[in-house]
Amino acid sequence: MTTPARRTTAPRTTPRPHRSGVLRTGPLRSTPIRPHLWVVPDGEPARRSRSEARRRAPFVLLVVGLLLGTTLGLLFLNTAIAVDSLKATQLRTENAQREQDIQGLQRQVVEGSTPEQLAGDAAKAGMVPAGPPAYLVIQPDGSSTVRGTAEPAPEPATPSAASPAPSSGSSPSSPSSPAAPTGAVPDAGGD
Repeated sequence: MTTPARRTTAPRTTPRPHRSGVLRTGPLRSTPIRPHLWVVPDGEPARRSRSEARRRAPFVLLVVGLLLGTTLGLLFLNTAIAVDSLKATQLRTENAQREQDIQGLQRQVVEGSTPEQLAGDAAKAGMVPAGPPAYLVIQPDGSSTVRGTAEPAPEPATPSAASPAPSSGSSPSSPSSPAAPTGAVPDAGGD
């Protein structure tokens, strides 16, 4: 068996111009690098494409499944957001209605708490103004004394059949009803 002869000289390292005009400075090869080539029979490319298609099928199904899942997920989220938006709009409308109700009730309280309105409502209910009060004063030793003279309240005036019934609005009381107290507190007579 024969072995190839070995070179005894070192490879050339002198620069030599290339076809493109670039100078190469490394060791030069005497033989170019060839790609690895093989012969393919005529019937094999069709089988190879089928086998590649079989290998790619799970990947394609995975990608299609991910796209379908993502689309359905986005559709679900969009629907949930729309439902929440409708609920929020409905709650805002209900809050506005309740705010108007509260303002109406506050107006009724303010209108109904005037002295004239209270006196009219009391007269309609058959109430009369109280007479002068009497006070019971308890001394430190436990004895008590009465200051002032207590008088019974006058009988309520009966409405005449000829006079119209008062309406339930904010109209003042009828002139036949007794006048309401104006808020003056009688003196208790004490120090």
